[in-house]
Amino acid sequence: MTALLASVRSYDEAHDAARAGAELIDLKEPREGALGGIPVDEIARIVQALRGRFPVKPISATIGDVPNDALDDIAARVIDVSNAGVDYVKVGVTAGPSARACLAHLANLPAAVVPVLLCDEGVDAALSDYAAGLGFAGIVFDTANKDGRALFDRVDMATLARCLATIGAHGAMTGVAGSLGWAQLAQIHALKPDIAGFRTALCTEGRSARLDPGHVARWADALHRAPQ
Repeated sequence: MTALLASVRSYDEAHDAARAGAELIDLKEPREGALGGIPVDEIARIVQALRGRFPVKPISATIGDVPNDALDDIAARVIDVSNAGVDYVKVGVTAGPSARACLAHLANLPAAVVPVLLCDEGVDAALSDYAAGLGFAGIVFDTANKDGRALFDRVDMATLARCLATIGAHGAMTGVAGSLGWAQLAQIHALKPDIAGFRTALCTEGRSARLDPGHVARWADALHRAPQ
């Protein structure tokens, strides 16, 4: 079964998403980019309040959009976000010459890091395989450019499926995200990732609008139901 990750930007959205059936609550600020970060003190406040109401719901948070080669900045942000009490810290990694060094750096940090491999130009299978062997808690495939094209419009599906299988074989959680909507539901079911992440599809009107708990409930039901 694929679990629903709901990206939220406030405690009210987090509470609504958890009540509506989202299994994993992901804290980020969509107005600040693909992986825009929420201030660390606000993350801590949301986590503390959410734990009191939904103690078994895992919580992730992003560190913001940071270049691969800004290793000291990445490390400091990862530690700060981890110390705010989340279960997973999400870090975007773009394919390129500095990607492997960034992943190796992340793997050595004292935090449960989930690299988000940004696949706007397709899946870098060699980079994915490298990440799979580093012992991360999970790996997510996503897009940086939120222009309406979904992840599955940008990648070779057979390559993505093989990468997900390799990551799963190493014992890590697998995830897909990136402007996913109802048109991609059958492909999500076919890939069977551990989690599918959504923002725009859960909102009333665009990714910066208010999250709609009714949308969350419908997506949770659709992901849990066997495809017809």
